[in-house]
Amino acid sequence: MIPLLHDFEGQTVLIFGGGSVGARKARRFSREARVVVVSPAFSGAFDGSELVRAAPTPADVPEWFERADPALVVAATDDEELNEAVEREARERGVLVNRADTHGSREPGSVVVPATVREGGVVVSISTGGRSPALSRELRKRIEPELAGAGEMAELTAELREELADLSPERRREALRAVVSSSAVWKDLRTGDTNRPQVVADVIDRVESEGRSP
Repeated sequence: MIPLLHDFEGQTVLIFGGGSVGARKARRFSREARVVVVSPAFSGAFDGSELVRAAPTPADVPEWFERADPALVVAATDDEELNEAVEREARERGVLVNRADTHGSREPGSVVVPATVREGGVVVSISTGGRSPALSRELRKRIEPELAGAGEMAELTAELREELADLSPERRREALRAVVSSSAVWKDLRTGDTNRPQVVADVIDRVESEGRSP
């Protein structure tokens, strides 16, 4: 599988199943998408989702697709026949599909929802191809501390790209690489030290002076 990031802004995610798995998926996608959850009962928190109390049968699945017009559908019920009908309908319509009741045996074209670490605008996703969710969760816990300050670093370097527009592309890349690899800048971002402008300026000055050296 090849990881991709998909922008769900303005799109609908249709989830069949209101248990703990469906709730987790709904919370994930409601950050961007309109989320519709169809289930006879619900558990957990569904903040930002539209909950529809219904018990669809496999024969009802096409009608739900027509109603929601989803970009992605999640089959997260405990009814294998219903999940299969959801997956089949999604494939026939060319809609992305995630089967939450299968692990390690994905069909071509399936979507795996990875464990995700977010720090501001920086997103890191971890997937074992559905083979070991426990490992994905453990790796996420290990990575989270390493990303402290990454969101601020992304914002900082975006600003610097504009400020350094007068430099040659090569020098600009060198300056940005120097900033993102500077332990002083990272420390400043993580502690909120007000010396950040001076620290960044020192790093860039060093790169520019090296570029002027014979």
